[in-house]
Amino acid sequence: MMKKLEEKDIKLIALDMDGTLLNEKGEIPEENRKAIKEAHDNGLHVVLSTGRSLATCKDHAKSLLLKSYLVTVNGSEIWDTKGNLIERNLVDADHIQWMWGLAQQHKAKMWATSCDQLWFDEMPENVSELEWLKFGFHIEDNQIREKVLNSLQEKKCFEISNSSPVNIEVNALGINKARGLKKVCELLHISMDQVLAAGDSLNDISMIKEAGIGVAMGNAQDIVKETADVVTLTNNENGVAYAIRKWALNKEVAEIKK
Repeated sequence: MMKKLEEKDIKLIALDMDGTLLNEKGEIPEENRKAIKEAHDNGLHVVLSTGRSLATCKDHAKSLLLKSYLVTVNGSEIWDTKGNLIERNLVDADHIQWMWGLAQQHKAKMWATSCDQLWFDEMPENVSELEWLKFGFHIEDNQIREKVLNSLQEKKCFEISNSSPVNIEVNALGINKARGLKKVCELLHISMDQVLAAGDSLNDISMIKEAGIGVAMGNAQDIVKETADVVTLTNNENGVAYAIRKWALNKEVAEIKK
């Protein structure tokens, strides 16, 4: 049942990046920038809630003149306005080593996020000595991806999601974007019911479910659309700008074409 959106007093807008805020070229459309400025001018907080690390999202945050927190690596880290680390949730290094072995076993492309850098299709020799935030698999073959997913689920010690239909993202159990946003809400003295959260993939479902208004992008995976309260335009059609204006600022906007 859809929530009564007109009754929501939105104080915070949480935005996924890839497939949501960014268009297919990896750029922030000008209309999205304008809508975010309108939100700021109306006293709303805008928070990037992303699977990306701080290193790969801070320039976008800076370009938007964001004045609030950042939820990065699917909630593994939370950063304040001055770039100070508020919270960090690590994946056990032994689990990272095991997943690296799993990727090699299935000849899968992979990436891993340590606290210091990103690793693509290779890993350092001293895995056990580093601190880790996330492990990811990129697998085009549906059967192999299903096998890897089953192996991960059997361990019962991971938070498993994706940021596209052909990848798998793995965080520490219980670590997700909703948990990160709850911490941010506590710091800002607001409730999750005052949050509008927008995204397109499985790693967005937790925050879309728990936000006052959960928004799926027009290009979102079907399960995300089914979970959300509303569906906006695609990331190539300024869907974020539409969502901010219609459901956070309650402005009159042209209806979505069916």
